[in-house]
Amino acid sequence: MPAGTSSYTATSSEQKAVSYSAFITDHLYLSNGRAANDASQVARCKIACIVNVTETKSRRPLHPGVEYIHIPLADSPVSPLSEHFDEVADKIQQTADRGGRTLVHCNAGVSRSASLCMAYLMKHRGVSLLEAHRWVRTSRPVVRPNNGFWKQLIRYEMELRGCTSVRMVSSSMGELPDIYEHETRNMMPL
Repeated sequence: MPAGTSSYTATSSEQKAVSYSAFITDHLYLSNGRAANDASQVARCKIACIVNVTETKSRRPLHPGVEYIHIPLADSPVSPLSEHFDEVADKIQQTADRGGRTLVHCNAGVSRSASLCMAYLMKHRGVSLLEAHRWVRTSRPVVRPNNGFWKQLIRYEMELRGCTSVRMVSSSMGELPDIYEHETRNMMPL
């Protein structure tokens, strides 16, 4: 279990829901858009706040009693996701302090939403970016923020900690975080 996690144990219905969304902490879930629109899953996981980080706001009726925050950003390296790191991290913590749970999602639950969860872990759980990435990826192995979000997360870690645990490096596949270096060592660009 990553440093800073609680000893909370999910119920069997919550564990079933985890197959659709990743259980990051006892009060934070990460998912794709489909899972966030599943009313039974939202109810089963007792979600109090949903953070939607997609270009379009859901046309469906919102879940009754659930606070809804929409951050209209594309999954593009030039999208200013870091402008929302503090706002979302603080909202997740405020919801947790009231005994609620937050579900953060984007379309696939891979880049935008994962980046926001990592920012939360750095700010409110005091872990490094490297630890936050491992923590989130342990819960949701498909996590892979785009390079622009990595650069923003690295700057955010520098602001929070005064140092960085991840750096961008050049590779045969272009610039990427050093934690992916081993994955691309023998790859050739198309």
